[in-house]
Amino acid sequence: MKVLIIGGGVGGPVLALALARAGLDAEVEVVEARTPSEVEEGSWITFQANGMDALRAIDAAGPLEEQGYPVETISFVNGRGRSLGSMPLAASRPDRLTSRMLARRTLAGGIGQLARDRGITLTHGVRFVSARYEGSQVVATFNDGSERRADLLVGADGIWSRVRTFIDPSAARPRYVPVLNVGGHLPGFRVDVPQGEFRMQFGTRCFFAWMPTPDGGTVWFANPPHPGEPERGSLERISDASWRSTLHTLMAQDHGPAHDIIDAAPEPLRAWATYDLPTVRRWHDSRAAVLLGDAAHAVAPSAGQGASMALEDAVTLARCLRDAPGATDSARIAAALPRYEALRRARTEKIVAYGHRSSNSKAAGPLGRVVRDAILPLMFARAARDGGKSMMWLQGHHVEFDAPVEF
Repeated sequence: MKVLIIGGGVGGPVLALALARAGLDAEVEVVEARTPSEVEEGSWITFQANGMDALRAIDAAGPLEEQGYPVETISFVNGRGRSLGSMPLAASRPDRLTSRMLARRTLAGGIGQLARDRGITLTHGVRFVSARYEGSQVVATFNDGSERRADLLVGADGIWSRVRTFIDPSAARPRYVPVLNVGGHLPGFRVDVPQGEFRMQFGTRCFFAWMPTPDGGTVWFANPPHPGEPERGSLERISDASWRSTLHTLMAQDHGPAHDIIDAAPEPLRAWATYDLPTVRRWHDSRAAVLLGDAAHAVAPSAGQGASMALEDAVTLARCLRDAPGATDSARIAAALPRYEALRRARTEKIVAYGHRSSNSKAAGPLGRVVRDAILPLMFARAARDGGKSMMWLQGHHVEFDAPVEF
């Protein structure tokens, strides 16, 4: 079986690793448009325990389990600095896995290196353009004029997926979420928050968050409201000084370390827009093309689940391909794709909806802030009383990789 994976972020290489772990006799290539250093660009993320569970399922968690910093508690304050409550990120899992704050370069770089160490072919700097069928095989065309043939084409190419367009030319475009993202890591900058706690502020005009790191630094992010979708490229043209001025203005009425963090943040500050995909009509074409990760169900960063969902997809798709019935590769692929979708769609769409609600609460107006500040303490108190069990639907997910998939 020839498998061509478009997208070398985290989901694509992990699918390649999972196919090898499943014992499939597959020739796999991962093709990524960006360079390795571009793949690793980005801010810090909360890599939640269910994502690490997916890596453990295919013996790929080792390089990452001790990276970053554990996140155990989230606490919330309003613009005046008044506590709205705190809650465990989730209840303790039986396997003791915890969520960790990681630099994107640590996660993407670690997975990419592990894939290369295990003999996976990763090709960078070549962009997927289009595809067509010749018999049962997919022929993919790239921007350098080359073509590759495969029995299975996998779109792990993110929220603006070109493979999604091949599968469904009329697929809905991503939905804009009306907040921007900016943040990073401040070495040697201390905040008055206990280790393992992420402090989040529903500011008067902007959501702001900070967390201490054991090395004496601070991870932070802000979500400036931006009701209208920005034109492509417009955010990149805004200067570092302008972003600092904007954040200072948005946080002017609020109490906390935000202003000191804004001043201390390394240059250049850059913001990016938020999008999600509430539902993707077609995850596969019933033949030999399928989506995973953000290409199928992009979730707003507020859910902290983008990478973890892609990894759950990857190991689930590998299990389905391993166990699918059929006398030929094409028959097994055709059986595996709908089963994979059936196992994943409901969970991922629930998480996308959760992330959208969380993002919208950050951009509340004056009346919405009053209602929010009245309701949130009750919600957080309930979550604290149950020890985080109410969040286990999100982070408690477990993949039993060796268990057979029923068809």
